[in-house]
Amino acid sequence: MKKLAYGLKSLIILLLIPITIFSQKEVKDLSLMPMPENIQLNDGKFLLDKDFTIVINKNEKKLFDAAYRSIKLITDRSGLFLNNQFPFVQPDAKGKGVVINISEDVELKLGVDETYELVVNEKQIKIDAPNSFGAMHALSTLAQLLDSDEAGYYFPGVTIKDKPRFVWRGLMIDISRHFEPIEVMKRNIDAMAAVKMNVLHWHLTDDHGFRIESKSFPKLHELGSDGFFYTHEQIKDVVNYAYERGIRVVPEFDLPGHATAWVVGYPELASAPGPYVIERMWGIFNPTIDPTNEEVYKFLETFFIEMTELFPDKYWHLGGDENNGKQWNANPKIQEFMKANNLKDNHALQNYFNVRLDKILSKLNKTMVGWYTDEMPDISKDYIVQAWKGRTTLYETAKKGYRSLISHGFYIDLVQSTEYHYNNDPIPPDSILTDEVKERILGGEATMWAEFVGPETIDSRIWPRTAAIAERLWSSGSINNLNNMFNRLDQVSLQLENYGVTHIKNQDMMLRRIANSYDIETLKNFVNAVKPLYTYSRDRPHIAKSYYPMTRIVDIALPDPRSARLFNTSVDELLSNEKINSDCYEKVKSHLETWKENHKNLLPLIKARPILAEVEQLSEDLSKVSLIGLEALELIKENKKADALWITASAEILKTAAVPKGEAELAILSSINKLLAKVN
Repeated sequence: MKKLAYGLKSLIILLLIPITIFSQKEVKDLSLMPMPENIQLNDGKFLLDKDFTIVINKNEKKLFDAAYRSIKLITDRSGLFLNNQFPFVQPDAKGKGVVINISEDVELKLGVDETYELVVNEKQIKIDAPNSFGAMHALSTLAQLLDSDEAGYYFPGVTIKDKPRFVWRGLMIDISRHFEPIEVMKRNIDAMAAVKMNVLHWHLTDDHGFRIESKSFPKLHELGSDGFFYTHEQIKDVVNYAYERGIRVVPEFDLPGHATAWVVGYPELASAPGPYVIERMWGIFNPTIDPTNEEVYKFLETFFIEMTELFPDKYWHLGGDENNGKQWNANPKIQEFMKANNLKDNHALQNYFNVRLDKILSKLNKTMVGWYTDEMPDISKDYIVQAWKGRTTLYETAKKGYRSLISHGFYIDLVQSTEYHYNNDPIPPDSILTDEVKERILGGEATMWAEFVGPETIDSRIWPRTAAIAERLWSSGSINNLNNMFNRLDQVSLQLENYGVTHIKNQDMMLRRIANSYDIETLKNFVNAVKPLYTYSRDRPHIAKSYYPMTRIVDIALPDPRSARLFNTSVDELLSNEKINSDCYEKVKSHLETWKENHKNLLPLIKARPILAEVEQLSEDLSKVSLIGLEALELIKENKKADALWITASAEILKTAAVPKGEAELAILSSINKLLAKVN
């Protein structure tokens, strides 16, 4: 920190704040996410010119490639013509640009040192890190720092010393329920690296598809995938692609439940006779692997041995959740086995299965990861438990001696708000956990379950909210100012497009498809004010199937639409002040006037495009509630209370508008209710 003269009161306040806190005033204009552990602004800035280079002290391929990608990113954003397009390798690294010094090349594994130091001054940019992975994080930070003014493109003067709070910062992508092409995986890996996430959890098998080639048991993918699967070569390509960006790939082969795709080709593995077919609907299904069949373990060991050639990471996820036990209960042979082995219930039987699999994986030098279940009393303490039912289960498993991950609160498929995810601290400041228990909490994962996403929409469900989750898992828990986070997130969201993710641009493309027109202004005004229904509340009025189209308004609408958020924020700010804030007032009024008039402008398109019929009433609701908002706004401005009959009539309209239509709902309704309450 700069040496400043503090008064006694200021000094006391400073001492009470954790060391990771820094002056928001100093860094408010830096769109960094995750926010570094320690950052100090320096005088001056480094101006980019044609002589800009990146020089590395060691000839390490993945760092060289990362440096090249950084140069490409910088030139694409700045339009500069550089004299040299490639990095240089020099043992005594010197140069007019970025100088990177690493100590050694290390293996990518859980707990690898990811620290780095980044110093920018007028003459040079210096990166020091113990290894390539820390240096790559520094390059990601540097890319976010790039800015411009009338003098040109520059990096502001900073000194950053940074390290992650948690060692496991993951994103789970389910490609069983809806298959995702390789390019989708790669662009999301690039985005993960940009925000310093380090684990791709790849959910490869479930009731809806077996998405990986097996040369040992080819009927797994031939009969269990509808032809949508990754070859060995494609898997190796993605794993290597992730490794080069500092991301470990943890595969998931879900067992013993969620097993339909396993037994379509090999029904002899199941606990009930076949035949089986791939599931087309969503839910929990009966097909379950038979844990009493010795041939099952021979089969799985052979399969696991084959898969070890594709997935070098030490950790393997074997699912383990949501086994309804119906096939086990109905199978006399399994019931006899349970009695003979003193297994009192299905929990005990699944524990028996897990122990057997754990032994197989141990022989292959793999450590088992699984979703939280009640069947863990005999599993090795090396086992990593992924808590999805609640934070309580996270703490329970850590107290029992298991290393744990949290996904509860990070289920991004549920289309909850960024604020909700950001406030989901795995270990909040008021935690009473012991240090020993805290050490066992490795971090967490955002989970992208794929019931309602395809290649066109998956990015908009992952980003930008997952960048906020990435910060929660990297940065100190004391970094929690929502307004500051959203200001940074808006910029980082734009930057993520540089990595190829389509979370912003695909919305307009899909709206043009519906409209069959370049003119989508009114349609977009509507979509900006609505959001998809909470995922567990969908499947109405129809029951969704895996092959249904995902091109409707509910698919195009964003989980946390920015326009609605800005409107809601303006309403909160307006109502928080005793005197009318004219700027907030005008922002709120402008939004409401646009939405009030939008339905009559959109109605001709709704009538011409049957795909929009299901949201016609929602569009009309938007117009009606916006009118109520405008009338309440004028009363607030005039410091008047509303007529009781008007309040009653308006409340009834808002109640009707709260009912979802087309599996979507208004994202501004809570703010309209606040305006109404103010004049009641």
